Amino acid sequence: MPELPEVETALRGIRPHLQDQRITHVAVRETRLRQPIPPDFAAQVSGQKIGVLSRRAKYILIALERGCLLVHLGMTGSLRIANANTPPERHDHLDLTLHAGYLLRFHDPRRFGLFLWLEATPEVALTTHPLLKKLGPEPFDAAFSGEHLHALSQKRRVAVKAFIMDGSVVVGVGNIYANEALFIAGIHPAYPCNRITLAGYRLLARAIRNVLTAAIEQGGTTLRNFVREDGQPGYFTASLRIYGRTGEPCCNCGHPVQQMPIAQRMSFFCPQCQKVAS
Repeated sequence: MPELPEVETALRGIRPHLQDQRITHVAVRETRLRQPIPPDFAAQVSGQKIGVLSRRAKYILIALERGCLLVHLGMTGSLRIANANTPPERHDHLDLTLHAGYLLRFHDPRRFGLFLWLEATPEVALTTHPLLKKLGPEPFDAAFSGEHLHALSQKRRVAVKAFIMDGSVVVGVGNIYANEALFIAGIHPAYPCNRITLAGYRLLARAIRNVLTAAIEQGGTTLRNFVREDGQPGYFTASLRIYGRTGEPCCNCGHPVQQMPIAQRMSFFCPQCQKVAS
């Protein structure tokens, strides 16, 4: 599944091609996404000029003259820029053709993504839409800190990995980067979140911010179906220190990396470097 760095990479890639462009044509080939695309979608969106593009968690918001588009890549979705005469391929479900002669194409083999038109502006949607209004802080915001994590953890008993992957706690920390951040902070992924000290959470908040920043700078990962807006893969995979390295020697101590399921997701850890929380 595309995580925050992949979505941010996609946003940065499509933004210069879309902003201030007018949508001249909309082609919807498949309406059966996670939420169905309504019959009047093309009529509502065609002719509108695109304004500011932004991201909230793993959602992309595209401001229009009337309302906005809310986009989520789901499990296998991607956004690509192509020439307007480029023939669609299988699973290319929607095109927005732009005045400049190219198009934004939404590709999603498993159809778990979203492409919605909302009557509200992005600012209003952030505080009122059911998918957005209860989200926690962005990992790069001042509101996100070790103090924030420590305070929210005190009345909970879940594993710390499940805790930091909860979007109401902090957004955008998916499975890949949760594993990486916990390894960097030296915290076992199954450790109870309410037993981690403030010092430990300060280390973890810093690790989350650093690993996501590095992934964005390197274009996301190549895992699963993620590609950038130009159709090329991201390349953060080579920098992963713990994720997917079961049986390989730990890059810190050489002990074999182990794995275990936590909250229905596979977790990777070093039993020597991640014994307890700080």
